[in-house]
Amino acid sequence: MTDQYYDKVSSDVDPFKKILSVIPGFKGYIERQKRRDSDKILRETVANRFDQQWQRISALQRDFINQGELQYVDDLEAAAIKLRTFIDRIRRARRGYSGLFDAEKINEKELALLYQYDASLLEMSEQVARAIDNVESSVGSDGLPAAIRNLTSVSQQCIDAYNRRDEAMRAQNPA
Repeated sequence: MTDQYYDKVSSDVDPFKKILSVIPGFKGYIERQKRRDSDKILRETVANRFDQQWQRISALQRDFINQGELQYVDDLEAAAIKLRTFIDRIRRARRGYSGLFDAEKINEKELALLYQYDASLLEMSEQVARAIDNVESSVGSDGLPAAIRNLTSVSQQCIDAYNRRDEAMRAQNPA
């Protein structure tokens, strides 16, 4: 699981943690903490990327209002609400991963799985960006309603992917 987020967190270890890492039992704790920190950075990056897309939808809504095409504003609002819900869930996710576990119960395998899910969420921002591009290019054409429906569908897929993340963690560690 080496990538830019994990490498950044690993390189920022303070001297106290370096000392603790040589004490038996603490090294695993420090390693899990690094993974939690890298996932937190990744989730913040995901939220920021999706926030940029949400801002694009808001700009489209303003354009429709200014052009007097109010019938599309509500349709776009459905997609905007879904994206905002997704962004808020990502930002609010605790470092202990959605409150499902105590820190001691999360092992490296589960942390790696969470990290993979969060990395896939980052990739989904490109799908949302393409859907918004499609809406922008469809303005003034008969394809605009279909483009907006597609954007709403892709936005819902983001929420669904986040929900699958939680379900996967529950399956890994049933109560």
